[in-house]
Amino acid sequence: MIEKLHTGELYPPDDPEIAAVQTACLEKLHEYNQTRPRETERRRALLQEMFAEIGEGTCIEPPFHANFGGRHCHFGRRVYANFNLTCVDDTHIYVGDCTMFGPNVTVATAAHPLDAGLREQGLQYNLPVHIGRNCWIGAGAIILPGVTIGDNTVIGAGSVVTRDVPSGVVAVGNPCRVIKNAAYPTVSPEGFCARFERCATSLIEEPAYCEVCVFFSDRDGVCRRPERAQ
Repeated sequence: MIEKLHTGELYPPDDPEIAAVQTACLEKLHEYNQTRPRETERRRALLQEMFAEIGEGTCIEPPFHANFGGRHCHFGRRVYANFNLTCVDDTHIYVGDCTMFGPNVTVATAAHPLDAGLREQGLQYNLPVHIGRNCWIGAGAIILPGVTIGDNTVIGAGSVVTRDVPSGVVAVGNPCRVIKNAAYPTVSPEGFCARFERCATSLIEEPAYCEVCVFFSDRDGVCRRPERAQ
């Protein structure tokens, strides 16, 4: 039965074989969450036991919550997770190097059927989550099963990520959507945006942001910083 954790099939999560493995994982998780702040070496050793993979320099602030205590979590190097990271790790969660999690982030892989009859039977299924390298997941964000987030992307605080998010963007909201490019814009010596040859010159009362260069734009999303880029 335990293999069904990773196949996307429906299964009963209270199956005795699954429950035995989960209980052992949760014992280690409890031990980790009881460590003192000065016990950094002990924390590191416990994470090595708890996680499927964990890279050098990764820090997870207790309390940390996980259905399987990190057994199905694959974290890269120098990942930082602030307080109350919740990983519903019934199947695999992949996190790239140098990614940061704000406090109270939830990464969920477990889901339940929409069919009421199946749900009444207590069945669930799981879909893996992939988070790229050098991402910043803002405080209180929720990442739902099956989602992939690309490298260098920022997810705004409180966002609910229901579908894939590409690399190199800022995405916010419920449901989470891309609002702009995360890359810092190229500028001319005069400090103007150098990504466009032409731009609008009229000012507006509530400026938006250019979706490509992140500087101010008009209401049509066209960059309006300089009249002519250098």
